[in-house]
Amino acid sequence: MSDLTALDRIRELLDPALAECSSEHGYLDLLGEEPIDESIAQRLMHSGLLPRIYERFWRPALIGAMKGPLGPSTGQEMALVRRMLELGPGDHVLDVACGPGNVTRALAQSIGDDGLAVGIDASATMLTRAVQDTEAGNVGYVRGDAVNLPFRPASFDAVSCLAALYLFDRPVEALAGMARALRPGGRIAIMTTRRLPLIGPVNDVVGVASGVRMFGDHEVTDALTRLGFSGLRHRTYGLTQFVSGRLA
Repeated sequence: MSDLTALDRIRELLDPALAECSSEHGYLDLLGEEPIDESIAQRLMHSGLLPRIYERFWRPALIGAMKGPLGPSTGQEMALVRRMLELGPGDHVLDVACGPGNVTRALAQSIGDDGLAVGIDASATMLTRAVQDTEAGNVGYVRGDAVNLPFRPASFDAVSCLAALYLFDRPVEALAGMARALRPGGRIAIMTTRRLPLIGPVNDVVGVASGVRMFGDHEVTDALTRLGFSGLRHRTYGLTQFVSGRLA
């Protein structure tokens, strides 16, 4: 096991021009006071209230309702994602738009002390909560742009992005950034919204009003195929879809 802290190890994965960023709040801050353009949904993610209720109340209620009665529970979802990512001891895994770190910490359980789980998010309030709730020495956080990922190419064995892709202004660019961050043979797991064909106009109205994008059943899989992923698996539950694959 390395004597370096998780943040020291993350610095080694960053673009060299960014490695000297501040860590005074317990995470590496690449954004500082940089202004961020936000939709209604994104402003909520940056609020002070949501990090306090996200893991116990908000996510189970909202995402649970979207998954529907036949969808996996939160615990089953985490087990599914770990299987999708095929995590093992020593792996480096990146959790994109990690929020308060609940998924990041769950993934870290599968990689051992020599592994590294990195959560990246733009919200300072979410990351403050993530740091407070994290005790494991193989987990660290970065405040940065989840679309323009700040890591060197081929830094990770696996990448997850759960319940967040629908908030990105440029989701295909975000997926391309995740592909660049993966090593050859790296695995990806996405959980995002699902656009129901029979109520398409309702999907569109809700999306425009809230800033939440609804993805068609083939939209994410087609984008990943173009980016060089193979062995794609696609599962749908109500208004959500889970997609996994492996980079060639």
